[in-house]
Amino acid sequence: MKKLILCVSAVLLATFGMQAQEVSIATNLADYADFGTINIEASYALAQHWSVLAGGKYNPFTFGEGDGVKQDKRRRLSAGMRWWPWHVYSGWWIAGKAQLEEYSSGGILSKETREGMRYGGSLSGGYTYMINKHLNATFGAGVWGGYDKFTKYSCPVCGLTIDKGEKVFFLPDELIVALTYVF
Repeated sequence: MKKLILCVSAVLLATFGMQAQEVSIATNLADYADFGTINIEASYALAQHWSVLAGGKYNPFTFGEGDGVKQDKRRRLSAGMRWWPWHVYSGWWIAGKAQLEEYSSGGILSKETREGMRYGGSLSGGYTYMINKHLNATFGAGVWGGYDKFTKYSCPVCGLTIDKGEKVFFLPDELIVALTYVF
């Protein structure tokens, strides 16, 4: 019970001790074009040039029926840091993140479906434009690499395994066209 009270007290003290422009919440509009991937990223400004961030993406959607099923399902968690040469939440930035993703993708370019677990790191860069005191538009792109443990199926619904394996990967990470609310 003492640990719980201590934790709640620490959170309350940290919350009341926060100054304006230290916390932000963003959503990447480009992810919604990827079969409706729901996403959120929160960040906290540590200093004038550094912020820490954590985010998640979730896509449970399947489109079509039978052999015409198309899906790009994913659950992704990420955490990292962003460096701002001018000032946090404004201007150019470079970010590095650790990421973990569970995915199931198929029926898009071919009937083959691939599912598995990826983990690794990403590097991205971009620019944040201040629309007003609390709203920013962020543009950027990134790449990520790491380790992928996967299973490949001949179609999205049949369950016939055609390949299994583990490999190192290097892929585009994301295209960023985000709206950010800065508290």
